[in-house]
Amino acid sequence: MQQTPRDIEQLIDIMARLPGLGPRSARRAVLAMLKKREALMAPLAQALAGVALSARDCRICGNIGTSDLCAICADDTRANGEICVVEDVADLWALERSRAFSGRYHVLGGTLSALDAVGPENLRIPQLLDRIDTEGLREVILALNATVEGQTTAHYIADALAGVAVKISSLAQGVPIGGELDYLDDGTIGAALRARRGV
Repeated sequence: MQQTPRDIEQLIDIMARLPGLGPRSARRAVLAMLKKREALMAPLAQALAGVALSARDCRICGNIGTSDLCAICADDTRANGEICVVEDVADLWALERSRAFSGRYHVLGGTLSALDAVGPENLRIPQLLDRIDTEGLREVILALNATVEGQTTAHYIADALAGVAVKISSLAQGVPIGGELDYLDDGTIGAALRARRGV
């Protein structure tokens, strides 16, 4: 049986560490790139090298961009007194795709977790509190995931802002558009009942 060359096997191992790719998917992806080296592999290698050199965290919100300020923080029209707090950059990008929010963001870099020894000092919570003081914010929207850790983090931030003159809100939770009750979990149905509104 023919052995895979060591450098190709190393590439497969690295690809397999990416979210959503296991060893089999990584092997298929690498084989596809090898078949189209000029069209896929060379441009990918060039793009990876470029991003590795240019990518940096925004010094204000924690988003990823290519300069010290991301495009959102550099846009003065987005300084409307609203800030949306998210767990990570993927959540920020998801909200941006929706085009439903026109304020600014704050990326925490994770959630509180006693099991993983992640406390407030390990997240960007102190920077959030500083921004509330310096940016004159009217509303803080806690757009954290509906997990135990996400809700614990949201409660912690809400408690930290208890004495501050700023409105604190969170995303609505419940039945998604097009969702069927029979396919939803008990927690989602319970959240939908508690967040019910008049028709």
